[in-house]
Amino acid sequence: MLRRLTPVLLTLLVVVLGVTALAARPETGAPRRTADFVVLAGVAGLRWDDVDPQTTPTLWRMAQQGSIGSLSTRSAHRPTCPVDGWLTLGAGNYAAWNGSRQQGACPSVGVTIEQPDRIGANLPDQESVVLHNQERLPWGAVPGSLSESVRCSVAIGPGAAVAAARPFGRVDRYAPKLPDDPAGLLGSCVLSIVDLGTVAGDDPATRAAEARRVDAALATVLAARPPRSLVMVAGVSDTETPSRLHVAVADGPGWEGGMLTSASTGREGYLQLVDLAPTALAALGRPMPERLFLGRPAIRVDGRPDDLATAIAAPADADREAGAQRRVAGWFFAVLALVQVALFVTVLPLLRRARRLAGPHSPPPVSRRVVATVELLLIAAALAVPAALLADAVPWWRVDHAGWWFALVTVALIVAATALVRFAPGHDRTLGPLGAVAGLASLVVGADVLSGARLQLNGVVGYSALEGGRFSGLGTVGLGVFLAGALLSAGWLAQRFRRAWRPMVVVTVGGTAVVVVGSPYLGSDPIGAVALTAGVAVAAAISTGGWLTVSRLVWAAMAGLALTIGYAVVDVRRPAEERGSLGRFLAALGDGTGGLTVHRSSTANFETLVNSPLTLLAVVGALLVWFALLQPWGGLMRLFGIYPAIRAAMAGTAVAAVIGGLLGGSALDVAGAAAALVVPMAALASLRVLDHSTDRTQPGAGRQRGDGPTGPPAGDAPDGGPGGGSTTVADEHPRADRPLPDGAGSRDAVPADDAVPADDAVPADDEGASGDRSAAAGDTAGTADSGAGDDGGTAPTADSDAGDDGDGGVRSAGERAAGAGGARGAGVPAARAGESATTTSTEVTTG
Repeated sequence: MLRRLTPVLLTLLVVVLGVTALAARPETGAPRRTADFVVLAGVAGLRWDDVDPQTTPTLWRMAQQGSIGSLSTRSAHRPTCPVDGWLTLGAGNYAAWNGSRQQGACPSVGVTIEQPDRIGANLPDQESVVLHNQERLPWGAVPGSLSESVRCSVAIGPGAAVAAARPFGRVDRYAPKLPDDPAGLLGSCVLSIVDLGTVAGDDPATRAAEARRVDAALATVLAARPPRSLVMVAGVSDTETPSRLHVAVADGPGWEGGMLTSASTGREGYLQLVDLAPTALAALGRPMPERLFLGRPAIRVDGRPDDLATAIAAPADADREAGAQRRVAGWFFAVLALVQVALFVTVLPLLRRARRLAGPHSPPPVSRRVVATVELLLIAAALAVPAALLADAVPWWRVDHAGWWFALVTVALIVAATALVRFAPGHDRTLGPLGAVAGLASLVVGADVLSGARLQLNGVVGYSALEGGRFSGLGTVGLGVFLAGALLSAGWLAQRFRRAWRPMVVVTVGGTAVVVVGSPYLGSDPIGAVALTAGVAVAAAISTGGWLTVSRLVWAAMAGLALTIGYAVVDVRRPAEERGSLGRFLAALGDGTGGLTVHRSSTANFETLVNSPLTLLAVVGALLVWFALLQPWGGLMRLFGIYPAIRAAMAGTAVAAVIGGLLGGSALDVAGAAAALVVPMAALASLRVLDHSTDRTQPGAGRQRGDGPTGPPAGDAPDGGPGGGSTTVADEHPRADRPLPDGAGSRDAVPADDAVPADDAVPADDEGASGDRSAAAGDTAGTADSGAGDDGGTAPTADSDAGDDGDGGVRSAGERAAGAGGARGAGVPAARAGESATTTSTEVTTG
């Protein structure tokens, strides 16, 4: 009874750990009123490399006094053109001007501004723009929401009019250009929006001249600013492709000498364009229109270097890195997908010829050198993504031909990591490379997350601040690699323990991974934590044997649902400005706007599905597994039968990757990143299992042929083995090219010092017994390389391995003969195979 309840209790433990990790959030504190007036000064195209003491002295002094940050100008149009940036600023949400415009370009857009009186203005196109954003775009933005939140607003310049126009088109107070003395205008309303001009082009001299004009206009504004006012300068948009990071400076009471950040980014020094509207309202002490704003108020944090030049160098360098990342990431994943596809094609004939067959017409075995080379290439391919992540520790983007330098650094790291795996202890064992690669991958990603995910921000295999989707924690690719590495490590480690302890091992490792993924202090990915919880539940349920049945899949789904509900209950009770994505979604469901979130997620899934190279990796990996590795000649079924904990880990990885991708709006990207690690290792392990498929385990000296399936009673082992004599396991021996006498495929075996006790076999009525027996009948007959203990310190004996497959003992003669190739593959007649099964428990089938 306790054994059946163990997976349930352990899964509940994972849920509790996950809810605890997700519920704990950093102390942020509610924004407080800091100003009586707010002035938002926008400059299209202004970047940090335009700012210096000589060209922009006014902005330089303002940055010295105030707080600075890098601004991501994401809008509903890619790239964010000036009209889209101003519209997004006034909406506090991702917005775009209507009209037919090609994505990736910024054509000039004429905005009609009427001045029926000399006080305000009117935008006749505003109502159609609002309708376009409400009905045609997935964000539900309402242009003019910022002005609607205050009694009176001022706009100076055409861009400012777009931002300040109310939803029906009215601008309260408007001046087409900046007056020589704007003090009266800026003091007439609590909110003023000023268009300081544009800095565009690639020519340094042209940009410097435009930056000087902007700086002169800013000096006029600062000279006329009202008392107790907050002035924010922002580069509100791009002016051409590609997108860049832009300037953000805040100067006023409570904003002295710090870095800017917001809850929408969770990263010091970064904020989004949609954060400016809620920042203005928070500074004025006005309530937020929560249904309309996606942004969160900016706050000041300490930690800025005293020297402004040093402080500005960091966001300028981040802009260069983000630009280089965009250029390099596409071809990196394309090359990775092509290389892995080529490797998979190469592996197919090796799988066909990996099994040693007897007879004069059998195909000759593949050269050991060829197999060893392919194994090293598979290891290198699996380590490509972790190596690319580590490559961002080297500032390759600062030099010319940055892509080539990235490639050079990544290849060097792949070679070093492959050599580390190759010469690691236990490499010659069947699961040696799998365990080493999984551990190394999870260690690299986990260490980066624990240190603040600095390598993922603007990294080639991370996420880009230019996209505005994520600024901290685990990215899509990082999630896929980490959950795959964590679950494979859990399976590899669990295989070294007794059957009864395996669920505990899986839950311990998997639960730790859930905390790392879901904690707001670390991975900050609640959806990933929910998905990983479901994967851990699946892996724990079948780690002792049995297949992924419908009941077990439902149990995993219930575990993920329990974590989701637990976190949702906690999150929805927080103040609106502190809620996470799940809490905001539930609040949106309550006020009737939840459909927009569902629409955005489905749109993002479709776009990612058809545009991402990771989709190719996921699809090709699934095809290789289904049509090759899972075939009787593919070896994976045999691997699963011998190592049930590895089967559990791979099943859990598949469940977690699919759930995480679909719920997170990244389609098959998470699955593709996981497949880049899992599929090469599955192919390598299958090759090794097939290579040992005809090996045989010799009876131990302390085992008598009449002992039966369970061996002598515990404690009667004459050779001191735990509960069963000194069993020999061929797979514990280093792999070598030894002759196959008489076509039997036997090898010199060595004693297995860590054999599993005989009482480790599962009773015949165990839940997974039937599933394992059918797996064994297909191609997973317990063999000498079933030293399950091979990567485990619990190498099963021949008969205990049969129990490991869920039989509760040695399989029947019919089941033995059903294996692909059967005993005949080793030159043993089928009748003798059946006879052997009835006369001794230590005679194992081959093939």
